[in-house]
Amino acid sequence: MNQQCPYVLDVDGTDIQAEGARLRAAGPATLVEMPGGLPAWAVGSHDLMRRLLTDPRVSKDPRQHWAAWINGDVAEDWPLRIWVSVQNMFTAYGSEHKRLRSLVSAGFTARRTAALRPKIEQIAENLLDTIARAGADGPVDLRALYAYPLPVEVICQLFGVPEDERAAMRTVVDTVFDTTATPEQAQANGIAMYEILTRLIELKRSAPGDDLTSALITVHDDEGGSLNATELVDTLVLMLTAGHETTVNLLDQAITALLTHPDQLALVRAGERSWGEVIEETLRWQAPVAYLPLRYAVEDIDLDGVHIPKGDAILAAYAATGRDPAQHGETADEFDITRASKTHQAFGYGVHHCLGAPLARLEAEIALPALFARFPDLHLAVPAEELTPMHSFLSNGHASLPVRLTH
Repeated sequence: MNQQCPYVLDVDGTDIQAEGARLRAAGPATLVEMPGGLPAWAVGSHDLMRRLLTDPRVSKDPRQHWAAWINGDVAEDWPLRIWVSVQNMFTAYGSEHKRLRSLVSAGFTARRTAALRPKIEQIAENLLDTIARAGADGPVDLRALYAYPLPVEVICQLFGVPEDERAAMRTVVDTVFDTTATPEQAQANGIAMYEILTRLIELKRSAPGDDLTSALITVHDDEGGSLNATELVDTLVLMLTAGHETTVNLLDQAITALLTHPDQLALVRAGERSWGEVIEETLRWQAPVAYLPLRYAVEDIDLDGVHIPKGDAILAAYAATGRDPAQHGETADEFDITRASKTHQAFGYGVHHCLGAPLARLEAEIALPALFARFPDLHLAVPAEELTPMHSFLSNGHASLPVRLTH
């Protein structure tokens, strides 16, 4: 263990919420050890995180502002390397971030998102038909058959990923979030991902379609190189990975929350509370991405009695901030769709607020009521305490979600 770090993060994600409570108890931000022995300041305070996310002294560009990266202390096979090595709006700072985000947002419009509604409804309907057949004689895994394939199919259609590449794409995306992967596995996975995306770009350049990959290629090819070749590939890495994992876990955790809180489900079914409230409370109560690597101190930062030295890494602990009692009171650990304030940072905050947040909400607004309308007797097939988490400290979901469709 790095001798400076009082806490080593559990890369298995065995109990993300208990870990979040320990981080909050240690202070607004505490020095932790990430995989590979690298230190970072994990921020579990909602208020401090909100201020840091809008502080110009906080960067997402390791090439400029992370001392460990600049000094060559981050190994080529570091398991989380792809999270910081990519060159896209996720790892850009200042004017570079503004430039890259504007290029992507030009294609990721509200109109394009809203136009996906009929497709999402059809995808959900088809999956529910499959679930009905599979669940006729026993339990089914709703994560594998619904929460996972729905957003993956949506994002693949949005970016025009061919049918024969989708299985491989799913595999590499899963490994990006598997923080128990060995350095060798992580490195090999990165190579495989870039091969898939390079093929996708070649395909769309020769046969463009009405999809975001083609739109990004147009920006690269026709607009004076405003998006260079590396940025083009790395933007696809961002959109096709982060573009669905949040929604997978949002659906997984929302379904679990409602099945384990029947009184809350009854309120929604009676029309007393909305599906939107379910979604926002789920995002607060179980942030789909528990930790998001990484940010960096551009200069020494002193806030709330915490001193973050220039060049140090900052880790957003979104699962911990969502349950901060300083923000949500003594009931912060409870799932309650009637609470007055469901404020959260599950999609980030400030200039790096997730561009795909409206799409994630739209998918959940369609998928959740469709599921509970089709299967009104839906219930867990195992006791809730037997549900096991993903092997990841980043991705906050279940390894499986076994349910029965009828009593």
